[in-house]
Amino acid sequence: MEKKFVYSFNEGSKDMRSLLGGKGANLAEMTKSGMPVPFGFTVTTDACKQYYADGGKIDDSIIEEIKAHQDELESVMGKKLGDPEDPLLVSVRSGAPISMPGMMDTVLNLGLNDETVVALAKQTDNERFAYDSYRRFLQMFGDVVMEVPMKQFNEIFDGKKAEVGAEFDVDLKTEDLKDIIEGYKKLYVKVLGREFPQDPQEQLMEAIKAVFRSWGNDRAILYRKLNDIPEDLGTAVNVQSMVFGNKGNDSGTGVAFTRNPATGENVLYGEFLVNAQGEDVVAGIRTPKKISEMAETFPEVYAQFKEIASKLEQHYTDMQDMEFTVENGKLFMLQTRNGKRTAEAAVNIAVDMVNEGLIDKKTAVLRIEPDFVEHLLHPRFDADEEAAATPIAHGLNASPGAACGKICFSADEAAAVAEAGEKAILVRTETSPEDLAGMVAAQGILTAHGGATSHAAVVARGMGKCCVTGCSALKISEEERTLEVGGKVYGPDDYISVDGTTGDVYSGLLKLVPPDISGNFDTIMSWADELRTMKVRTNADTPRDAKQAIEFGAEGIGLCRTEHMFFEEERIPAIREMIIADTEEARRKALAKLLPFQKSDFKAMYKTMGDRPMTVRLLDPPLHEFLPKTPEEVKQLSESSGVSVEKIEAEAARLKEFNPMLGHRGCRLAVSYPEIAEMQTEAIITAALEVIDEEGIEIVPEIMIPLVGSKNELANVKKTVVDTVNRCFEKAGKKIDYLVGTMIEIPRAALTADEIAEEAEFFSFGTNDLTQMTFGFSRDDTAELIRSYVDKGILESDPFKTIDQNGVGKLVENAVKLGKKTRPNIHLGICGEHGGDPKSIEFCNRVGLQYVSCSPYRVPVARLAAAQAAIKQEQK
Repeated sequence: MEKKFVYSFNEGSKDMRSLLGGKGANLAEMTKSGMPVPFGFTVTTDACKQYYADGGKIDDSIIEEIKAHQDELESVMGKKLGDPEDPLLVSVRSGAPISMPGMMDTVLNLGLNDETVVALAKQTDNERFAYDSYRRFLQMFGDVVMEVPMKQFNEIFDGKKAEVGAEFDVDLKTEDLKDIIEGYKKLYVKVLGREFPQDPQEQLMEAIKAVFRSWGNDRAILYRKLNDIPEDLGTAVNVQSMVFGNKGNDSGTGVAFTRNPATGENVLYGEFLVNAQGEDVVAGIRTPKKISEMAETFPEVYAQFKEIASKLEQHYTDMQDMEFTVENGKLFMLQTRNGKRTAEAAVNIAVDMVNEGLIDKKTAVLRIEPDFVEHLLHPRFDADEEAAATPIAHGLNASPGAACGKICFSADEAAAVAEAGEKAILVRTETSPEDLAGMVAAQGILTAHGGATSHAAVVARGMGKCCVTGCSALKISEEERTLEVGGKVYGPDDYISVDGTTGDVYSGLLKLVPPDISGNFDTIMSWADELRTMKVRTNADTPRDAKQAIEFGAEGIGLCRTEHMFFEEERIPAIREMIIADTEEARRKALAKLLPFQKSDFKAMYKTMGDRPMTVRLLDPPLHEFLPKTPEEVKQLSESSGVSVEKIEAEAARLKEFNPMLGHRGCRLAVSYPEIAEMQTEAIITAALEVIDEEGIEIVPEIMIPLVGSKNELANVKKTVVDTVNRCFEKAGKKIDYLVGTMIEIPRAALTADEIAEEAEFFSFGTNDLTQMTFGFSRDDTAELIRSYVDKGILESDPFKTIDQNGVGKLVENAVKLGKKTRPNIHLGICGEHGGDPKSIEFCNRVGLQYVSCSPYRVPVARLAAAQAAIKQEQK
């Protein structure tokens, strides 16, 4: 069968998403279900890929298919494109397989020209409507297809509004619109050197090409990177007969969700505008009315819409985001898709739908984006401080949460402020897709125009960012970089606080406090815990961090970094004395000063953790990191140790390394100075013995030897550890179980893991260093280089954030197999930063790791990601 590149709406289904895109597949599904969908056809994602493969041309055979389906559309509608008596007008919209709201392009009212606009005016007996539609088409076609800057169209449009004293677009009269149209045509000639294309057939083909091109625009590429959407999916193009919401007061347009996308409440939520087209709602140019008010404006249409909304949610078993138009009192459905939602709403909707019998627990767990969970754990405003503060303005609570920061009037400004280490609030009249980079950089977003379904609101909810829209009291001048409200002017050096939960805006910085997490969040996390097969531990070095991680559900500590305990003011002198000592006796004397501190630290950690496991890593960083950095510190060390300044400086020079991360660190320190490992081992074991006596809890210490590259290296340090443990047991007159293992972070260790497993009772994969050594990238020095590699497509993603499965992952998988071959009951985990990354967690689950370990605030993310990994593996 010959490959098809174009499908009518009555040919497709929701299962053809990868080919028809989400929009096309759902339009086909609604058409099959008998819903009021304007007829049309979809040019597939395969055609988009072919367009790029052919160097930006549409193949003749695809053009023939498009024309054949155009003929069918004209037959169904009883109108022809370009007919001077009864013209067919169409919309041309993008539709990727994965929803990318606002990131690609749309053209409405296509088919209008100097002839057909006259026919439309006669046919509808509404000259103003016809010329308003033509004005919109010229502007949109010029911007999207011909790439004439939108700013230049706006200057003509706003100039005419100012000239005639029109406050709103709808105040412009027909003659005003005709003047604007003539201005637009002159702009075409001025910018492009040619006339606006009057041939509707040319308009259609150029619009389809433009939508294909928009797959590769900067904002779409950035959105895909942020949301891990593959670059090779392509977008479909939907050509659909136009219906008009701008025909008068019995027409309108709107966007609605079957549930509240900010909170998850099971109520119809959305907005509509009378006498408007769809772009007016999402662009935020006019502040719309709540969807519930439609019951008064269009009562019969509202009742029909509610019924359709309910059917769609039941059919797709998920919250739907719908676009609709009312033309002369008749409802038309233009789109439905699974709606973007905040983290709070995602959790509430998932739990509610299980309780309603719509979905099961596994589906509910799969519905929650793991990274979204972290958004629920971050601060909100202190209730007392917020109650005492007076808002300077109030807008729509478009995306919940709280944020404080410096006022930024552009995306570039927000990015620059964030780059400088400060917090930014992006303040705009309204946002557009071009603002995406600034929205990413900002802590929160505030706009003067727009509603709860405007671009700012939808994108902010998708990112989990706090957002307030439609704050009409604000007078924003983006050119002068000023914000005026209540008679006071704020500039780029001023700070504001924004509450996306209430819609309030405050001057200055309000105090942020941790959120209260319970209810449905606990329910979804308990389901995740039932379903996952991997344990989740935390990386923690203090009782405070350990306590926080336990509250978030950590089942142990996968990495306790002992060096972090040495940097405190009362301890650093002793470690420095040890480093500059030139005899073993002097080193042991200095280490004896550290022993009580280390033991006290471990006792506090054991008591916090209870009977949960804790892996303690022996000293890892190079010794020079502990030495004094300033002349004052050198002098203090000289006075406290009795060692001359000259000798200290000479020792610092001796220890200096050109590449310390590959130098004298990790287990190499214990080989050179076994007394360091002895002191730390004694602290670990004696602390455990004492806490067992004091608390009556069961503790099995796990001692991790870092940076091992060979079996012999591990055996050397392990002997020091075991001999020290035995001395501790002998002194205490009792024994306990304990484990000695290693961190696999050197490629050679991964390749010889069968030999290393003869000595190691557990492997903990240190994938930060393993990635560094496998790629030859310095973690500390190549962040900018890696960003450019990702931007240029050399790397799919930052390998320090998501594990490189083709390279580093193969080393991990190989080490797991070899380790199990030698020691079938070996304990296997990961403690690198990848332990909190959902994609990396799915990989860890697949290769057979028993636990992941991550920072405390990533623990709930890891719990959910581990459950999703288990479900997906079971489904495979």
